[in-house]
Amino acid sequence: MSTQTDFISSWAAAQTAMVQETARNFQRVSRLPSLWRRARKVKKGATPSEVVYEEDRLKLLHYVSDEPPRYRTPVLFVFALVNRPYVLDLLPGKSVIEKFVQAGFDTYLIDWHRPTHADRHHTLDTYVNGYIRNIVDHLRERAGAPRVSLVGYCMGGTMSTLFTALHPDKVANLVLMAAGIDFETREGLLNLWSDEENFDVDAFVDAFGNCPAEFLQSTFQMMNPVANYLQKPLNFFERMDDEAFVEEFFTMETWLNDNVSIPGEVYREFVKYLYQRNLLVKNQMPVGRHLVNLRNIVCPVLNLMASRDDLVPCAQSEPFTDLVGSADRRTMKLETGHIGLAVGKRAHQELWPKVCDWLGERS
Repeated sequence: MSTQTDFISSWAAAQTAMVQETARNFQRVSRLPSLWRRARKVKKGATPSEVVYEEDRLKLLHYVSDEPPRYRTPVLFVFALVNRPYVLDLLPGKSVIEKFVQAGFDTYLIDWHRPTHADRHHTLDTYVNGYIRNIVDHLRERAGAPRVSLVGYCMGGTMSTLFTALHPDKVANLVLMAAGIDFETREGLLNLWSDEENFDVDAFVDAFGNCPAEFLQSTFQMMNPVANYLQKPLNFFERMDDEAFVEEFFTMETWLNDNVSIPGEVYREFVKYLYQRNLLVKNQMPVGRHLVNLRNIVCPVLNLMASRDDLVPCAQSEPFTDLVGSADRRTMKLETGHIGLAVGKRAHQELWPKVCDWLGERS
């Protein structure tokens, strides 16, 4: 008798749970039209800013504060040429830019904007010895400071490294965020996919001109297809009635899908000289008429890495600290992913206050 009663109770509980979940699913579906409208109104950038320099399509953003900066040395954020740079200023409380402004730094960020087909001939020399040098010189004059501090993220970190090695007299401090330096490792899928045996970069660039944003997006998605195509939408459906989660989800997804093409010659050089030939750590990396020697970097160096980074594995970043000529060098590693280094809760609680302290002592 008790067995029959237990069965009936379990059956009734299961039916009740099914009815309740069905009702919740109907509620979730009913929210889809309003969520779609909300997704199209995501704000890009949380901290007030002003444009203080323009060249071609790029804009230099200066972040405005009610208080005068505590430090004379300007801080320039150099983002990758892939995606848009507002991931560094995503949401209040999850903004690296906000942390630096609140800490009293005179903070700037380069918004590269979108290249056109006419930009396909731009090279790393165009960006490193052209755009970045012009911006750095502008900031030195604007702030009345002899040098600037660079914070480079991902590909932007690699370009910041090239610039600092070629123009050491203009850089006060160099901070790298998950920056590719030593491409010998085969830990990451990008390293395998970019191998010369698997990928003819010359044929690719000759065919397309610029490296298409759609190609880059699909590449990043396929690095973790189960998470991107299955787990993510299921997780969103289950939590779409959580207002805070929905806001963060839409903001993050807006950035993830805001891809930017890479000028063809930059992409050719990056793949050929770094991924395929690993010339930077050999001090044989050509940038225009110059060869980059990492020993020329003598300013204080801070190397930030994410231990769960699938895009730029730690093995690709970690050797940098021992390759430079600086006596003041430090590495910080956080248990997070590539993007979590910029937007993760732990990063903002544990990492960025330490980074601001480190940079403040040297500014």
